[in-house]
Amino acid sequence: MEIGRLYRSVRDRFREAGLATPDLDAKRLVGAALALPVSDLILKEWDLAGEEAVALAQAYARQRLAGMPVGRILGERDFYGRRFFLNAATLEPRPDTETLVDAVLERSAPEDAMIVCDIGTGTGAIAVSLLAERPNCRAIAVDLSADALDCALRNADLHRVADRMLPVRADFASALRPSSPAVPGTGFDWVVSNPPYIRSAVLAGLSREVTEHDPVLALDGGEDGLTAYLRIVPEAASLLRAGGRIGLEIGYDQADEVKKQLRHHGFGEIEIIGDLSGNDRVAVARKA
Repeated sequence: MEIGRLYRSVRDRFREAGLATPDLDAKRLVGAALALPVSDLILKEWDLAGEEAVALAQAYARQRLAGMPVGRILGERDFYGRRFFLNAATLEPRPDTETLVDAVLERSAPEDAMIVCDIGTGTGAIAVSLLAERPNCRAIAVDLSADALDCALRNADLHRVADRMLPVRADFASALRPSSPAVPGTGFDWVVSNPPYIRSAVLAGLSREVTEHDPVLALDGGEDGLTAYLRIVPEAASLLRAGGRIGLEIGYDQADEVKKQLRHHGFGEIEIIGDLSGNDRVAVARKA
């Protein structure tokens, strides 16, 4: 079968099924099956695809039509211009979270030797991106899941920043204290997190791509969606140096409650930053 015909057959099946991004999904899956960059699908559309590659592309298509996200099928997802491996214990890093990385980078200088604590690191997307963008940065990546930390380390290795990232298995930042050997100097410059913030009652109504493939531990924010912030904000207040900052991804309707928590624990200069869709997405604040 010609490559162009294979791509179009998968694309048309996705369109008929009403997938949100049928053309892009088909390009990514067929390209991966053929081990070709997406751009080459057009350049080589008259070339013949091998039988094994055709079978693999069709298997990928069946998985996608069954509700599995492209990232889960391929075991990887792009984030901040880099490839990140996934596993069953990690969320797929999403474009909205790039807003948090931008917020940290825009509030720090390239030469800053900053120390970052990423709570609930998952794939390590936030920590690894910051380390890759800031060569003088060091990070502690915290997660309750050993499998998630394994994934984060694999991604740190992939992007050659593993020597500047320390994995810590803990429930939030419970293993880190100002007197802990894991906390260098007098405190962190940044504490960042994309915590679980979806209300428990809302989870069942999410798309099957989320409910069947993302880990509940990384989604469920409790009855009001704020459970994680009630832990992270006071812990950050004790871990940050004077003048250090906290950066949190938040739900679109959580800004007021998160700001209350930040003020209660002595944070000032609070900013709420919108994502590309204009929704409140990140809260940044400075420790006095």
